Amino acid sequence: MTTAQEPGGTLLSAADLHIAFPGRRGAPTARAVDGVDLDIRAGEIVALVGESGCGKTTLARSLLGLVPPTSGRVTFAGEPLDYAGRALKAYRKRVQLVLQDPSGSLNPRHTVYDAVAEGLRIHGYAGDERAAVAEALSRAGLRPPERFFLRYPHELSGGQRQRVVIAGALVLEPELIVADEPVASLDASVRGEILALLLRLREELGLSALVVTHDLGLAWNIADRVAVMYLGRIVETGTVEEVLTSPRHPYTQALLSVLPEAPGDPVVLSGEPPDPSRIPGGCRFHVRCQVLASGEAQRAGVADHCRKVDLPLLSGGGETQVACHWAVAGGTP
Repeated sequence: MTTAQEPGGTLLSAADLHIAFPGRRGAPTARAVDGVDLDIRAGEIVALVGESGCGKTTLARSLLGLVPPTSGRVTFAGEPLDYAGRALKAYRKRVQLVLQDPSGSLNPRHTVYDAVAEGLRIHGYAGDERAAVAEALSRAGLRPPERFFLRYPHELSGGQRQRVVIAGALVLEPELIVADEPVASLDASVRGEILALLLRLREELGLSALVVTHDLGLAWNIADRVAVMYLGRIVETGTVEEVLTSPRHPYTQALLSVLPEAPGDPVVLSGEPPDPSRIPGGCRFHVRCQVLASGEAQRAGVADHCRKVDLPLLSGGGETQVACHWAVAGGTP
C-alpha cells in the first residue's frame, strides 16, 4: 500500500472549518462546526471525543467529503479537497468510513463477499477481485477468508460483522479511515479485539485513523492524540497521555470523572446539553462549567472573561492546548 506522506507528515487537515445548517420554519441556524483546526499525520491515530450533539460526527463527515463546509477548507496530502464528482470519488477511495453499527451498514441480502467487493466494483477495480476480497478479510481477522464468502450478516457475530465492515474499507487500500464509534455496539469482550485490530493495521499498513467517540477510555487505549470537542469547537487537544492524565479544561475533567477507574466523585454537569443553534457568548461551556459554578473562576479573577470573552481557535497541530480562561490563568484540577 502506498501512502501520500512520509510517516509524521500531515495527511489530512481542516483549517477554520465552519458547518452551519439553516433552521426550519424560522428556527435559528445550527452552527454544528463553529471553527475547527485539526491535523492528522500519516500513521497517526487521533481520537475526536465529546458528548452527543457536540459536532464531532458532522466534522468527521465533512472530512470525508460528505458534508461541504460553509467556510474554511479541508486538505488531503497538501491538496484542497475538490467536491467535484470525479475528484471526490477518487478521494473516497483514499479515505474510508467505518460506521458504528455493522448491522445497519451491511445489507442483509448481500453475502460477505459481495459486501466487501462492493467498493471494488464502484471504483472499477481491474485486478483479481476474489484475491483482493480474501486479503481484506484476512487482514480484518476473518480467516480462512473463503469460509466467510457465502455467509450473510445474520449468520455472523457482532464482532465478525464489524470485521466485515473494516474489510470493506481495507479492500480499497485507503490511507486513512474514519471510524465513528467503532466498538459502541459491541460486547465488552469483543471491543478489545477490534481496538487491537485497528492498532495492528496501523503497524502493518501505516494506516492513519480518526476515531470518533464519546468514550475517553477508548481514546486512552487506541489514540496517539486526542481532541476534545464541545459545541462545535475543539476545547482541548494534545497527546493522549497529557490530556487524559492532566486534563486542564473543566469539560475534559468532567468527561474523565465518570470513568470507572477515576478517583473522586463524578462531575455532574448542570444545564442543558449543547445546542448548536444557541451558542452562548464568552466561553461556550461557561453555562455548565463546574469551575465557574463553584466560585473557582471568580477567585482566579476570570469569571467575567468566562461569561463574556470568546476564546481563540486552537491550532490543529500536535501541541497541548486548551481553550479555557481559568486554565490559562493557572487553574489546576
